[in-house]
Amino acid sequence: MISATAAVLRAGDEPYSVEEVTLDEPGADQVVVRVTATGFCHTDAVARAPRFAALLPLVVGHEAAGVVEWTGPEVSDVQVGDHVVLTFAHCGACSQCSDNHPAYCESFIERNLLGKLATGGATATAADGAPIGTRWFGQSTFATRAVVDARSAVVVDRDLPLDVLAPLGCGIITGAGTVMNVLDVRPGSSIAIFGVGSVGLAALLAAKAVGAESIIAVDLHPQRLELAAELGATATVLGGDDAAVVARIKELTGTGAHYGIDTTGVPGVIAAALQALRARGTCASVGLQAGDLVLGGHTISGKHLVSVVEGDADPRTFIPHLIQLWRQGKLPFDRLLERFPLAEIDKAERASLEGRAIKPVLVMD
Repeated sequence: MISATAAVLRAGDEPYSVEEVTLDEPGADQVVVRVTATGFCHTDAVARAPRFAALLPLVVGHEAAGVVEWTGPEVSDVQVGDHVVLTFAHCGACSQCSDNHPAYCESFIERNLLGKLATGGATATAADGAPIGTRWFGQSTFATRAVVDARSAVVVDRDLPLDVLAPLGCGIITGAGTVMNVLDVRPGSSIAIFGVGSVGLAALLAAKAVGAESIIAVDLHPQRLELAAELGATATVLGGDDAAVVARIKELTGTGAHYGIDTTGVPGVIAAALQALRARGTCASVGLQAGDLVLGGHTISGKHLVSVVEGDADPRTFIPHLIQLWRQGKLPFDRLLERFPLAEIDKAERASLEGRAIKPVLVMD
């Protein structure tokens, strides 16, 4: 029997219920992880949407770090006692995974958002014996223990602070990977980042680390822009008036930015990010798009628009790379974190959605 304390989402419009649950045993290629800390990502709030009602009750959470307590018989590259960062689920065998692009796994939606294709650890059991889903992003880490696929566990050095590393598995690799893996931002170039929450600020830190000369942060929250300036933005622009934002970016860069990143998913903002590019510039969209995107003439002059999932990162190699940059002081993503105990998960969620906390991290007792 695997016991855990979990924050269970039982209805989309209700607070989390912190309760004791029993987890199913792991499958042959899975591990049990004692969760030390887990980030709160905006995607976790998506589980409240009506289209996910069929999955409830559900344990959400997918940015965790912890210690391995149990391994299935087919697991060879993760050992009991290993410290690990957990990341998204992927099959490891399809054409995308085989080509080192696991974020585009052919079964990504089923494995991460629909809780399917599990070989074990598929559910938990509440005190009354009712089932609870525990395969959100293959993790469900708003709990003191989680059953995950071994390929989703990235082993890290035991001297590293797990509460700091937890958000690497999604938000940080998404922002940093978009800059480093997808856009391949060059030294001396310019980039405009629309939305500087955790993903946008991770992108900002990565842009600074690779030597971008002009880094422009755009956001609706002045306090986020202040932090962006502290972390390396060369200019900040208060959002809200897309035409004025585009004009300001072109004023700052001459003919427009080389690169743009949209983290908001708002169609009008994506269009503005495209408009703010110079000829042959590239805009990456990493937010869940909320509505139809009308491009108009924004893609003329050889401009590119690319959608990005999880920074197109291979976590087994990219997370250690980011940790090395952090150790060297070149990627201080720990500046984005604010810690909350698991019992205060509703407070952490409100702080995240209202923009008062960049990256809440739930710390287990």
